[in-house]
Amino acid sequence: MAFAAAAAAAVLSSNQGRRSLHQNQSCHPRHAFFNEFQRSKPELIKTCQPVQRQYLRLLMTKASVGPTLIVEEQNADETKNGIGVVSIHHVGLLCENLEKSLEFYQDLLGLEVNEARPNDKLPYRGKWLWVGSEMIHLMELPNPDPLSGRPEHGGRDRHTCIAIKNVNKLKSIFDKAGIPYTLSRSGRPAIFARDPDGNALEFTQVE
Repeated sequence: MAFAAAAAAAVLSSNQGRRSLHQNQSCHPRHAFFNEFQRSKPELIKTCQPVQRQYLRLLMTKASVGPTLIVEEQNADETKNGIGVVSIHHVGLLCENLEKSLEFYQDLLGLEVNEARPNDKLPYRGKWLWVGSEMIHLMELPNPDPLSGRPEHGGRDRHTCIAIKNVNKLKSIFDKAGIPYTLSRSGRPAIFARDPDGNALEFTQVE
C-alpha cells in the first residue's frame, strides 16, 4: 500500500484536486479526499480486492477541517489502544424469512451475495451481501425487537447507513415498490426506510 501515499500526494498537488476538495466541504474532509482519490486514480481502486480497499481508506484517514487537507499515512497498529481497528466488517440483521429479505436487499436494492462466505456452517439460514467493501449478514432468526411502536423516522431508531450515489433514483424505486420512507430532517440528501422485518436503513447520498 505504499502507492497510496504517492497517489494521495498526486491528488493534492493538482489544482483541480485542491478545488474539488475545497468545494466539497459539505461532507467530512476525509470523505471528500477519498472521493477525489477515487475520481483521479480509478485504476488503483479497481486493482484492490474488497478487503484491500479497507486498508486503502485507512491509509488516508487523517484530515484537517480547514481549506488545506492534510493526509498522513496510518496503519492499524497506530490506533489509540493498539487493538488495530480497521473498519466495520459487517452488520448483522435478523430476518423472519430469508427469501423475502433477499427480494428487498438483492432484487430491489441490487446488492450482490458474497458466495465465498460460509452459510452451511451456522445453525441457521443466512446470506452475506456486499455493501461496497463491507457486508450485511442476513440471519434467519427470531427477532426480539417489537415491530410496532418503533419511530416513524428511522433516523430516531438504531439503523444501518448505506452510502449511495442517487437518492432520487432510490426514492422512485421505493415509490414504485410501495416501500414507505422518510427523508432526512436536516435537508441533506438522505432517505430512511425499513426492510421487511422493520430493520431501519438510512441511504445517504455521497459524491
